Amino acid sequence: MSKVDIQSENQDLERPSWRDFYELTKPGVVMLMILTSVIGMLLAVPGMVPLDILIFGNLGIALCAGSAATVNHLVDRQIDLKMARTFNRPVAKGRVSPNSAGLFALITGLLGMAMLLIFVNAITAWLTLASLLGYAVVYTMFLKRASPQNIVIGGLAGAAPPLLGWTAVTGEIQGHGLLLALIIFAWTPPHFWALAVHRKDEYANAEIPMLPVTHGVRYTKLHILLYTFILLAVTLLPFATGMLNWLYLLGAVVLNIGFIYWALVMLLTERESAGMDTFKYSIVYLMALFVIMLLDHYLLPVTQPFSL
Repeated sequence: MSKVDIQSENQDLERPSWRDFYELTKPGVVMLMILTSVIGMLLAVPGMVPLDILIFGNLGIALCAGSAATVNHLVDRQIDLKMARTFNRPVAKGRVSPNSAGLFALITGLLGMAMLLIFVNAITAWLTLASLLGYAVVYTMFLKRASPQNIVIGGLAGAAPPLLGWTAVTGEIQGHGLLLALIIFAWTPPHFWALAVHRKDEYANAEIPMLPVTHGVRYTKLHILLYTFILLAVTLLPFATGMLNWLYLLGAVVLNIGFIYWALVMLLTERESAGMDTFKYSIVYLMALFVIMLLDHYLLPVTQPFSL
């Protein structure tokens, strides 16, 4: 590396922009999490959520999620350099120093926890902390490098937001809130494995034991298809338990048919874009599913759902 390059890199280290810190929080992922958190709140009550809970609850959850994402950037900075999808991340490229990233993660995490403890309730705060540690420590530091089932086990942390939204309003863990988390838990493996198939060579180069690296692409594609059927069964439970009505049932069936279709495209064809197309559909799937939940909740309210 030339002297000019070194000086340029040092200057970048000294002057990270606000956009670099914003990128550390993985805003796209956090926004999807907050969508499910908001809808979890709204589904927990027949009317409107108190405004202070809506604002401080979701802001606190978002700050803690951003803190966990920043830790992910920090811990994975060497791995990120080996993958086209992540090589330009702020810590990996040196635009934000590891110390600055660590301090940023600490501040955002503490601020988020304080908001939840002061303005929401303790159970939501501690569940959020457990989710933060599950993703930042258990998944990022250990599971990701240890097992091809990393995303299945680690998916527990990512499934928490709708449950957190539910507990923020009710102050307790209830069955229907857990059911919302179960849906995301079942959705996570086919969602992420589709991306892993598309990025198999990069994960292999980074020595991350993702399922297509350790067990092969066809094995992974078969498991994506199997998980879409598990997801279909799980997403029927809100209707089966009386939590939601026929509008949700119709939307869930249609969306799951679409997911199964893309899983079959991956398994039965050699289309190069199938993995990424399935990954993109899975994001639309989750957003649409939760929006349909909300529409059903307010347009066709269930007066006496089964108690879980």
